[in-house]
Amino acid sequence: MSVRSVRTRSDEDLSERLALSAAATEAGAWLRTADFPQWLSGRAAANRFEVRRIPFHEMDAWSFAPDTGNMRHRTGKFFSVEGLSVQVDEGSVRAWQQPIILQPEVGILGILAKEFDGVLHFLMQAKMEPGNRNLLQLSPTVQATRSNYTGVHRGGNVRYLSYFADRGTGRVLADVLQSEHGAWFYRKSNRNMLVETEDDVTVHPDFCWLTLGQIGALLGADNVVNMDSRTVIATFPMDGTSAVALRSDAELQSWFTVERARHDVEIALIPLADVAGWHRSESHIARPDDRFFRLIAVQVAAGSREVTSWTQPLFEPRGQGIAAFVFRRIDGLPHLLVQAKVEAGFLDTVELAPTVQCVPANWDQRPPFLDVVRDASPDQIRYDVVHSEEGGRFLNAESRYMFVEADVPLEVPRDYCWATPAQLNWLAGHGHYLNVQARTLLSCLNAGAVSLNQDFAHHG
Repeated sequence: MSVRSVRTRSDEDLSERLALSAAATEAGAWLRTADFPQWLSGRAAANRFEVRRIPFHEMDAWSFAPDTGNMRHRTGKFFSVEGLSVQVDEGSVRAWQQPIILQPEVGILGILAKEFDGVLHFLMQAKMEPGNRNLLQLSPTVQATRSNYTGVHRGGNVRYLSYFADRGTGRVLADVLQSEHGAWFYRKSNRNMLVETEDDVTVHPDFCWLTLGQIGALLGADNVVNMDSRTVIATFPMDGTSAVALRSDAELQSWFTVERARHDVEIALIPLADVAGWHRSESHIARPDDRFFRLIAVQVAAGSREVTSWTQPLFEPRGQGIAAFVFRRIDGLPHLLVQAKVEAGFLDTVELAPTVQCVPANWDQRPPFLDVVRDASPDQIRYDVVHSEEGGRFLNAESRYMFVEADVPLEVPRDYCWATPAQLNWLAGHGHYLNVQARTLLSCLNAGAVSLNQDFAHHG
């Protein structure tokens, strides 16, 4: 039986309300979309923001453990940087070691929804993250680790947390655990939540109400909507389709289950001091060839945050990534080419990823379909926008997100599969199916930033 057949009437009502909100692109009850850049600039000007690199010895409250070399906070909270030893059964590189972020706490990424004039609006925050190149981006209503919202940092309270905490004051529309970046986090998950309220909400100056369509319009610009907002929007239960996909839902799940089960992946945490192939200086830990990423330290000042100044480590990727879905029509219905991708930090071997997900400079051998994306003509490219990855842990981590239409054969390698956007949307309502890059691209579809049915290219 198709999983879509179990949709309830309330699901359909919510999907219709979300679709109505996605259609409101030019203005909402709060502000016009054209006025948003001025609003965001005003929030940047209203607070002091500064990030500067520092040597490790200037960090406050962070240090390398004398026995393991692991980088940790003196409270034992927040996160630590440790070592990871990896062995996989496929690929050009079968074994490696690397630093990894260990953050066992489950954080909350929550967006608050409310109807204005019959249209759903979403309370979004202009939030500073030290790793964002432009610092200030549009984040969810609540974006907080457990250490943050339980006050370990001894800072101010997290605004609007009561709507998302256990037995919160709003009506839960979506609540699902999702993974973070599997290449840099060890088994990290966050609650992705959508909660509706009928309360009269007092809006702090750093927050604004936007329609889903307005957020979709902002997803057409580089580095505006942050990663945490995108992953929550990907879990919105949008209206599906009754059209017949190339694979049934059961067949798609079976293929994914086979891929998850067949891989032999051996992962072990090791002391950071024992990681082979990396060297430590006064200011960074890196590979001799300076590929993949570095571990660095920064001093941060942020007038709008719960804590206004701190130091912390960050991962600094070396090179811009590409995350692209190749798509084609099959019997008139757009299908996306997804891959079952192994990443060392995943909870369970593989998750569904875009067709292409890589930093090209790190690869000696080109990944499959990279040339299809790189060589695409302008009329094949439906979406092409640079988005920041998680700005709280990664410095200037950016990926070029793309949808590319190409006449790729239906027969593809065994770790790839054709799926419809509706199928991926249903899977995004369940934990640990779609990785964070796939969810970013799905959020662009959910919010209307791109349509795969149009006959013209869309460029951000």
